[in-house]
Amino acid sequence: MSEPASSNIYDLGYRRYEGERIGRRGTLLTLYVHGLRSAFGLGRRPMSKIFPFGLAVLAFVPAIIQLGVAALVSGGTDHVRIFKHEDYFQYVRVILVLFCATVAPELIGRDQRSRTLSLYFSRAVSRFDYAFAKFAALTSAMLVLTLGPQLVLFIGNGLASNDLSGYLGDNWNLVLPIFGGALLLSMTIAALGLVIAAYLPRRAYSTATIVGVFILTLSIGHILIETANASATKWFLLASPYAWEGMVRLFFRVDPDVGSTLQQSGLSGWTCLAGVIVSILICLTLTLRRLRRVSI
Repeated sequence: MSEPASSNIYDLGYRRYEGERIGRRGTLLTLYVHGLRSAFGLGRRPMSKIFPFGLAVLAFVPAIIQLGVAALVSGGTDHVRIFKHEDYFQYVRVILVLFCATVAPELIGRDQRSRTLSLYFSRAVSRFDYAFAKFAALTSAMLVLTLGPQLVLFIGNGLASNDLSGYLGDNWNLVLPIFGGALLLSMTIAALGLVIAAYLPRRAYSTATIVGVFILTLSIGHILIETANASATKWFLLASPYAWEGMVRLFFRVDPDVGSTLQQSGLSGWTCLAGVIVSILICLTLTLRRLRRVSI
């Protein structure tokens, strides 16, 4: 009679986590930092860094030119100003849209494509936490492209004057409009990019849609004001980049250019500001709605 075969018992259960628990605040911070790094391609292959950093360099080009002029004529004139702060926002908004079209699908679309949202939502991370962290990361990344050049421009204009301390004292009232305009413009484009990327997780589709919405709303708004009754169609501009322009000019207390689309529409700066805030809230609400319904 043969002896019974020996057998072994292995404990294959999961080991309990005994490390430090960082809580909700730490989780949000981790998501935020990870999103900010992903926005500039940090920690990824070199090709992922080219476009974000290239657009960042383009955003700084006019400000760097201003610094160069300031270095050449410093002390020779009382004031040299090639680029105005309110006009700089008009230049950088195109770069911001391209930046958002590149980064937003990476921040929120990749997790849907790779089906990793279940890993986030199976723990303490809520849909709101996830959306808020992604929105804060994208807004912060775009602040580098809006606030950074504005500060360089402000310093460049100061260096171009004969008295730097006098210039800073006379123009301290520009600081709040610079910060306010940079923050709201970054938040608006970030919210728009995230909602499109949330509903269109495919990178090619979301990138093309973000750029297309910017171009179409800009073009349609101009066409409507030029060809139709301005008083009846002006409200469409609140859903277009013209509202961004009106908001910025309100902050700097500058009237729209004579004959411009914004001037013809008759929209006040306060109306444009309200439109911008409402659009941010709508986009964030739709993003959260999508995350609550997405299949994990």
